[in-house]
Amino acid sequence: MKTIIITLALCFSLSIFAQENKIKSLKIAFITEKLNLTEKEAQQFWPVYNAYDDTVSNLKFNEFRKVVHEIRQNYASISDDKANELLNKAVEIEGKIHAEDVKLIKKLRSIIPAKKILALKNAEEDFNRKMLEEFNKRRRENSNR
Repeated sequence: MKTIIITLALCFSLSIFAQENKIKSLKIAFITEKLNLTEKEAQQFWPVYNAYDDTVSNLKFNEFRKVVHEIRQNYASISDDKANELLNKAVEIEGKIHAEDVKLIKKLRSIIPAKKILALKNAEEDFNRKMLEEFNKRRRENSNR
């Protein structure tokens, strides 16, 4: 029984990991197409962008998610002091994300033209919008079954 549970947990973890890798690969392809990077630009761009993306993803999906989860779980009984603490944490995390955005732009200015940095911001927004549309489409399809 213990072996079955461990096997199922491992399969679930691998499935999530594979899905995350697939999304990351789609994002890389999407951004590459939109930015039309030269080979030299791409060699310098991707290590910088991937480090930024990993840091910001961690801030959003780990740290910020914890704050949101705590708010949802305890909203009815939360004190004003705790609410202020959670708000301060949320603002701090948003500040860290903003700081990472600024650092990315500073680093990218020496790698790609400013116009491509603007294109990157548009590409990220377009990709996120397309992913959300696809998610909603699949959710509708599953609910119709």
